[in-house]
Amino acid sequence: MTDSKNHNSLSRFHIAPVFMFRWEESQQSYVLMYPEGIVKLNQTAGEILNRCDGTNTVDDIILQLSELFSEQSEFIEPRVHQFLEVCHDKGWIQPQS
Repeated sequence: MTDSKNHNSLSRFHIAPVFMFRWEESQQSYVLMYPEGIVKLNQTAGEILNRCDGTNTVDDIILQLSELFSEQSEFIEPRVHQFLEVCHDKGWIQPQS
């Protein structure tokens, strides 16, 4: 289990209140909308943020993505930790209290 500076394997995150996360049919992707703009997410990023609902731990997210992307499962854990670190640093997600 990898721990990062802002989270560990048991951390739970939710989307920060200023952001709206949703599936955008016209773009066929998940997007993160905020007052100043929009971020179009790739498939993996969208799947990670879709699971940041305050109930899934980081380990839960890794397990679910390992099942979803089984052919790439050995690469998932470090990438999930890295992406969550970036999202936290950008203020997109917050720890569930």
